[in-house]
Amino acid sequence: MKSILKYIILPLLFTSCIGCENKEHDTPAPEPNERELSKYEPEDGKCFVFIGQDLGAVGGLEQYNEGYCDHFQTPAGITVYLGLGGSNTDKVSGLYDIDNWGSGDCCANLYPQSERFNNSMIAVGLAIVGNETDIASGKYDRKLDIIGEWFKKLAPRPVFLRIGYEFDGTDWNHYVPETYIPAYKHIKDHFDAAGIHNVAYVWQSKGDGTPLSDMQKWYPGDEYVDWCAYSYFGQPDQVMIEFARMKGKPVFIAESTPVFQKGQTYFDADIKKPEIARKIWDEWFTKFFSVIEENSDVVKAFSYINVEWLSQPMWIVNVTFQQCDSRIQQSEYVSNHWKEKVSGNGYIHAAELDWSKLPQ
Repeated sequence: MKSILKYIILPLLFTSCIGCENKEHDTPAPEPNERELSKYEPEDGKCFVFIGQDLGAVGGLEQYNEGYCDHFQTPAGITVYLGLGGSNTDKVSGLYDIDNWGSGDCCANLYPQSERFNNSMIAVGLAIVGNETDIASGKYDRKLDIIGEWFKKLAPRPVFLRIGYEFDGTDWNHYVPETYIPAYKHIKDHFDAAGIHNVAYVWQSKGDGTPLSDMQKWYPGDEYVDWCAYSYFGQPDQVMIEFARMKGKPVFIAESTPVFQKGQTYFDADIKKPEIARKIWDEWFTKFFSVIEENSDVVKAFSYINVEWLSQPMWIVNVTFQQCDSRIQQSEYVSNHWKEKVSGNGYIHAAELDWSKLPQ
């Protein structure tokens, strides 16, 4: 996705790699009934509901009270974003201070301070754009220590860490496997050495356009990945689902919002408009939930981005999201169908969640 931190570090930046390096990590695909559940993975047929991606979009807080959680039950998890910024400061963007990169206020630490989210997990999108080599060399270890200390404070609350999310989003992230993989590995190794045990490591694709033959070259290795993930917007494919089955990993649809797209042309997806809202549910949500339910052996979590994209400065000139308002509460039609769909049917919210029963 051209997602929330896409412009934080390299605001002006907008490889296909064939082959299979890292072949030492290839593993035969396990039979469905033989696969062991990964860290924090629910049983087959169950799926965590996460909501993101800024404070206003999520709501449920005293000063942010017009978001998703002010209209619907508290989700199993919240999606937040962190930026490392420059190495000459100890500040981690979006962690303890309210930061806004043109896409809504963000402050991850507000959620664990709120009773409303006492039982919600946290999914962290960690941007590493432009810092990969320095991360791998240890220049950002102090900032990783600050993040790691926060993770420890959250324990035993589960954290899903999306390191360098949308690794194959080369138009905006400009990652290459040769520097992305060492940075990813260094972050996990650093947190492991620090004794951090409440983190599941998530490897996330952009979700559209990367062929299966390219995926292995980006893969950090089975021992470094707990969950595979991808973004689901206008033209989602299911390559990551296929790859995850090959690796015996669960899938997190880590970013999702309704986008109407045909080729490179995008159409009105403003949920406030009654006729568009009906189209959004009937044509986008119906397919979205079908993908989850038809792949319930591996798709075990999704995060829905409940935001008025078209009002946020970051997206004004972004063709993908400049016509989107995905706030479910803005449509009675969508709200009613959403409540019916995610109530039961294996979809897990905070009220049904018991961390102690999840695989550790």
